[in-house]
Amino acid sequence: MVFSSSATSQEQKLPYMTVDVEEISRQTFDYIVVGGGASGCSLAATLSNEFSVLLVERGGSPYGNPLISESKNYGLASMQTDEFSSISQSFVSEEGVVNQRGRVLGGSTSINSGFYSRASKDFIERIGWDEKLVREAYEWVESNIVFQPNGSNLSPWQSVAKESFVEVEDLVPFNGASLEHVAGTKIGGTIFDRYGKRHSAADLLSAGNVNRITVLLNSTVKNIIFNHNGKQPSARGIRFMKTDGSDDKIYEVYLRPEKHSLLVSGDVVLSAGALSSPQILMLSGIGPHRHLKHFNVSTLINLPEVGKSIKDNPCISLLIDSPKTLIPDTPQIVGITQDFQIIIQSVNRNVKLNETKLMFVAKVAFPVSKGKLELKNTDPRHNPSVRFNYLAEKRDLDKCIKMSHLIENVALTNSINLFLKSKQNETVKKSSSEELGERCKKNVRTYYHYHGGCGIGSVVDKDYKVYGVAGLRVIDGSTLPDSPGTNPMATLLMLGRYQGMKIIKVREATLMNCVPNTAIKISCWLVSLPRCYV
Repeated sequence: MVFSSSATSQEQKLPYMTVDVEEISRQTFDYIVVGGGASGCSLAATLSNEFSVLLVERGGSPYGNPLISESKNYGLASMQTDEFSSISQSFVSEEGVVNQRGRVLGGSTSINSGFYSRASKDFIERIGWDEKLVREAYEWVESNIVFQPNGSNLSPWQSVAKESFVEVEDLVPFNGASLEHVAGTKIGGTIFDRYGKRHSAADLLSAGNVNRITVLLNSTVKNIIFNHNGKQPSARGIRFMKTDGSDDKIYEVYLRPEKHSLLVSGDVVLSAGALSSPQILMLSGIGPHRHLKHFNVSTLINLPEVGKSIKDNPCISLLIDSPKTLIPDTPQIVGITQDFQIIIQSVNRNVKLNETKLMFVAKVAFPVSKGKLELKNTDPRHNPSVRFNYLAEKRDLDKCIKMSHLIENVALTNSINLFLKSKQNETVKKSSSEELGERCKKNVRTYYHYHGGCGIGSVVDKDYKVYGVAGLRVIDGSTLPDSPGTNPMATLLMLGRYQGMKIIKVREATLMNCVPNTAIKISCWLVSLPRCYV
């Protein structure tokens, strides 16, 4: 297993980045990737080894911003939000739960806790991914932006958390440092280096061919442009606008056109996340006909499952009143229990400027309650309407009660008593299941791990191609049925690399199979023509 060196992002060579929409307007590229988050950046980097790529990001650059780069500022970005330009954009679900989404190159990897942990083998088998290619993709990510877990440099609070976890029967054994998804307690990987500097998904762009990547910042995609010449509509580009809301002027950029009768252009790939990818599909006329008609959006493909089955992991937190002020740090320890159904971590983050909070947080790992995402209006810069239906199913409420008991047990351990320099916890009465059930209903919050809305088998096929249209894929967390591992970041970073490698391999094989003449094959590669008709 190879981990990243400690070189900082600023020392790496980055691709060309611009906010000039006029400069990019009407240009052509082999691939257009919408969304510069975990999957989008790794996908763009991978595709750039063979093709020209435009990466469109609705936010700005993460570089030079200490709110992003410094681990001691963890949490501050979530407190400084506005409608159009903040690096963290808040949204409130229809049930009233406040959430956050990244609006910056690197996506939520630029504002999250940076905890890195792979998906389980069971999850990989259930999705149907190639295990060998998955491992190669994980290792590529890890060699670029992930830093080796190390039990010898745990922060003071994380050390206390580790000891408190292993005092609880449900959270043993202690597995040491591991990137694998294993039951018990472990130290995970991180995208923060030993100097406390964040290495977000944006840094992965340096691992591609930076001369073939163009990054358009502060631009929000409105919809997809389609050709209607073939048997089915085919994506040929995108329409976009400035994110800052200064005007509503629409710009266009296109996939590179055909250069040989046997060949067609590449794809538009939505990697905009569980909120924006289904939103963009709907604004492009792909979604439930009745809902689109309500917003006067012409239906291109009646695909009722767009926006359906979106989920978030229900979370319960418990604040710890610390007798001392600690420097904010990011989670390094995780406890996994109840047959992988419950995950608990400890957090020491900024909640206000110059004010931090210690807390234990736990989530229901595989909720069965499903929600729905719909349009609020036709402006893609605004958040869509989303209802996650937290704890709507009794099984989720029962798990929430169990994880609330677990949090109480951890908070009442000798390790926490010693840290608090108090014996009060010894006489604290534990809550009943009925009390915890009511607490779950009243205090459920997000774990920031929302996913679904463009599921495999309902919106996209096994190759992540959108049903009913050509040249359009969705590759991000909106395709996942569950949030994998401790959190989805590692797997979403892997997914972009994995699918990028598959796209390249399929195109190479298809070209060789459908162009029998060697001279034609050579000329095709010389002009960088994409895939053949099949």
